[in-house]
Amino acid sequence: MSLVEKLLILALAAQALLTVSILVWMGMERVPRVRNGEIAMAEIAVDRDAYPLKARLLSNNFDNQFQLPVLFYVGVMLALWSGGAGWVEVILSGLFVVLRYVHAGVHVTTNHVFRRFGAYFAGLVVLGLLWVWLVLRIVLAPSI
Repeated sequence: MSLVEKLLILALAAQALLTVSILVWMGMERVPRVRNGEIAMAEIAVDRDAYPLKARLLSNNFDNQFQLPVLFYVGVMLALWSGGAGWVEVILSGLFVVLRYVHAGVHVTTNHVFRRFGAYFAGLVVLGLLWVWLVLRIVLAPSI
């Protein structure tokens, strides 16, 4: 396996780690409140409004990890499957993951909407560039 392929797999793992970390943190915010009776099961059976703000922010961010990152996972897997992945894919993938960490950090702390949107939009642009690059590289690749 090449260094490029290993780095792409590390980018996938870093994004997965972010998702799992948010899930664990969200559980640490939610479960004790239900367990100690602070929040009744009936209050959370349909929506999240009964949870305190931090738990709702974490929940919203966890949901967000299944939006743009899904296209990232598919793009990186396509890059690996198609062969010939290079440093462009590594750089764009790494940048996307860094921007996802920035977005998550803002989302679950200050939740400053303009900063959060800036990180989200920058990630969207990087992801768009990754996909354009992948499509062009694969479609324009010489056939054997």
